[in-house]
Amino acid sequence: MACLSPSQLQKNRNLKPRVVGSQPGAVQATAPAVLWERFQEDGFLVLEGFLSADECEAMQRRIGEIVAEMDVPLHCRTEFSTQEEEQLRAQQPHFGGEVTPHQDASFLYTEPLGRVLGLWIALEDAVLENGCLWFIPGSHRGGVSRRMVRAPAGSAPGTSFLGSEPTRDNSFFVPTPVLRGALVLIHGEVVHKSERNFSDRSRQAYTFHLMEAAGTVWSPDNWLQPTPELPFPPLYI
Repeated sequence: MACLSPSQLQKNRNLKPRVVGSQPGAVQATAPAVLWERFQEDGFLVLEGFLSADECEAMQRRIGEIVAEMDVPLHCRTEFSTQEEEQLRAQQPHFGGEVTPHQDASFLYTEPLGRVLGLWIALEDAVLENGCLWFIPGSHRGGVSRRMVRAPAGSAPGTSFLGSEPTRDNSFFVPTPVLRGALVLIHGEVVHKSERNFSDRSRQAYTFHLMEAAGTVWSPDNWLQPTPELPFPPLYI
């Protein structure tokens, strides 16, 4: 496992986040090839106006209904933290916890790397005061610094870490505030975080991941594994 050195990241100090569009539909004005180039360069891409306010409200209502109806047995629950990650991410007013710097591929590892894409949808405005995302642009080109893996059957806790997160200069991170309805695309290896919510506003987001299945091996050591009853659903056939 490897990571970029401070000298390699130095050039990213003055980079600004790439934001495309400000209203619903504005994203389409930028050529797909340009968007792809920006994503490949930075490791993330902000698409403002992906969902309307009405669509966000409908998602929040439906998610609330699903959560209220859930009855998950304790032995089926898996909790993990970037401190040694929380997916609706709901930072509540004043006490929404921080998510420390990490790479999604640490938890969702594939061979080869570069096959996992995070989709992060802001159901409410996510700004500096209530815990927006922060990224180190270009950090997706340095490999994975650590991995969370399943412990042997019967062990407690059920997961452990291989490797460790390096100490990162906070000046390498750029904030990425977005409006409600924005979609943020996140490369599986880009380093990102969010700060604690100290404001009086919540910051709800819905996030999930896609994997390119063709020619990809999902690590059998990953904490999350498909089963015959709950396979990973295909996006297309």
